[in-house]
Amino acid sequence: MPLSPADHTLSGDPHTQGKGLAAGTLGLWGSVVIGLASTAPVYSLVATLGFVVLAVGAQAPIAFIVAFIPMLFVAFAYRELNEAVPDCGTSFTWATKAFGPWAGWMAGWGVAVAGIIVLANLAQIGGIYLWLLVGDGSLAEDPLVVTATGVVFIALMTYVSYRGVEIGARLQNILLAVQYLALALFVVFALVGVANGTAENATAPSADWFNPFAFESVEGFTEAILLALFIYWGWDACLALNEETKDARRIPGRAALISTVLLLVTYVGVTVAAMMYAGVGEDGVGLGNEANADDVFLALKDVVLGPWSWLLVIAVLVSAVSSTQTTILPTARGTLSMAVYRALPERFAIVHPRFRTPSFSTLVMGIAAIAYYIVMTIISENILADSILSLGLAIAFYYAITGYACVWYFRRELFDSRHNVVFRFLLPLLGALMLTAAFIKSAIDMADVDYGYSVLFGIGGTFVVGIGSLALGLVLMLLWRTRPSSRPFFAGKTLTEDSPVLVPDSPDIYRRSIDGGLS
Repeated sequence: MPLSPADHTLSGDPHTQGKGLAAGTLGLWGSVVIGLASTAPVYSLVATLGFVVLAVGAQAPIAFIVAFIPMLFVAFAYRELNEAVPDCGTSFTWATKAFGPWAGWMAGWGVAVAGIIVLANLAQIGGIYLWLLVGDGSLAEDPLVVTATGVVFIALMTYVSYRGVEIGARLQNILLAVQYLALALFVVFALVGVANGTAENATAPSADWFNPFAFESVEGFTEAILLALFIYWGWDACLALNEETKDARRIPGRAALISTVLLLVTYVGVTVAAMMYAGVGEDGVGLGNEANADDVFLALKDVVLGPWSWLLVIAVLVSAVSSTQTTILPTARGTLSMAVYRALPERFAIVHPRFRTPSFSTLVMGIAAIAYYIVMTIISENILADSILSLGLAIAFYYAITGYACVWYFRRELFDSRHNVVFRFLLPLLGALMLTAAFIKSAIDMADVDYGYSVLFGIGGTFVVGIGSLALGLVLMLLWRTRPSSRPFFAGKTLTEDSPVLVPDSPDIYRRSIDGGLS
């Protein structure tokens, strides 16, 4: 029978301390792989590069660099908070300790809703790209076939996540290797094409590509930054696995920083290679051709890779499927932590006695994603597309809360050292402010009826879905708050600024922090 965290805590088994998760499973490399895989680097470039070029032309590389800055700053906030409070609830736990239960619950909801929405998108991409490899590719245009395939992908990755972190980490090593092999071949073949003169639109690199003052319009610059900003999202998955990492306080934070830097190198490197090969013109394979914006790699794969072009299609498929599994991991652990501290029903805190995974939470995340995907596909694929476009709001929401939480949680020691001033005050605050500005600007843009694919209540459907999904979290929180079992959490008895948290190296914390808080 599955055990609750209390059962694990009192068992005395060193492998089931804390909440019962598989402590000591991941090392630094495994954590970095999880952080990279969660961002789906190949698919992120496929979905974004063309639109960034349309917005700013040859300044695409600097757009990716500028968008990296707030993500790096917030990554430092995650690192500092994780060293002090290595709880798998991450944003939920830290925001609760900093600002109280309401802010913490909403931060946890932001993580969950972003995960569910992106799982539907990843499943659809996986379905499309799988059938592009079969026959003449016409099945990729069949909604029923694509949706059924996407559901299977979510179910399979939910099962992998259910079986344990170790098997998932091994799988991710293979899947990430495929992605980076394809990207490396793309870059090499593109540069070779430029060097031997076979690239029709070969363009010499220019210093202006990296000049932040070369943007022709503020509007285009802002649009490009907002587009590029959120393709870095996902690196925080390795923080949510902190309780299953060999050094829960240090390795996850280091892995997050390494992941973000590797993503920067990947995105800028591939962008420069693509621009050198295809240019930013509006004709043919040019990156400025609107016909190529939805998927730049599909337009370039044959001319760049020739007979190896199929590898790039597989890489996009693998990228989507890989990110499906790594997206389930943090959302399930977030709801596990919320349940442990009575912010969700106790069933979400169940940990499988053999696999040592949040079994109920994992299954719920998979089922919720499948249900959302099917319902949205039936109701309107346009609304599904708008929900994906709105994803940035949820991401900016909980990342910004985490940045502010870092500053407030460490407020009494911010000026005790140079390290604290820089990494616990200045950088987290700047990152949070940048993301807050991105949230506001995105929301304003999304309200325009011409922004997305649908119009709801006379305004842009993207705005309605994005703000509505966050508002739904507020409604659910108020409903849960009326339940007797939630009162200890909202009364500040189960998780406060000064209370210990349930981490792997403290096997008696559950009794002291939960049972003690209820007495």
